[in-house]
Amino acid sequence: MSEEASTFRKTASASRRDEGAAPTTADEAAFALMEPRDQLKTLLRAHMADRPFSELSPVTFDHRGASLIGHIMLDTLEEQGYSIADFDAVGALTAAAVPIVCSMMHAAASRGEALDGFVMDFVYPATKGPSIEGRRVVLVDSWLSEKSYVQTSSLVTLRNGNELSLDFGIVDAAGAEVVAITSLIGGVDMEQPTVRVIDPVSGEATEVPFVETFHESELH
Repeated sequence: MSEEASTFRKTASASRRDEGAAPTTADEAAFALMEPRDQLKTLLRAHMADRPFSELSPVTFDHRGASLIGHIMLDTLEEQGYSIADFDAVGALTAAAVPIVCSMMHAAASRGEALDGFVMDFVYPATKGPSIEGRRVVLVDSWLSEKSYVQTSSLVTLRNGNELSLDFGIVDAAGAEVVAITSLIGGVDMEQPTVRVIDPVSGEATEVPFVETFHESELH
């Protein structure tokens, strides 16, 4: 067996694979010329047409969306005062947020930064992933809005705590500090958005900064 045959073939970068290849349609050519944020907005708008709510999987698992989401969400956090030096891990509040967390981890790695991820255990009150004890974390959801319908994206959660308060309590009990909550799409109409969570054990209320990458109004 030759040396070449006994090793894995290296994967070329997207730019190398596409080098010299003309876009197949005018839409693809226009898409390629857009700024990254506008590219992601285009993908979200196309998927959200006539949908009041979505977990956004057709975008977060799309190869284009996956390559954009992590960088754009990290950039948005930094614009709001949370650089990657301010947190150590990102945690998925829902299953829909898992691909977003993965995108953020890979985006950080491409910048030479170490960022861990974890996910809330949806059966047992705990987290799955590396230990978050003593670490600063950002909690992540795909769509967190007063107009959304399910789980941590519900009106009840945003106004009265509910499941998000339970998640906050679990993370707090694990010894982590919640720096902020972020979502790919948000709909909290405030100048400086916050989410009110209530510790399920102590009953203490906390206002956690909320950073939305896109507001619902941008996408309809």
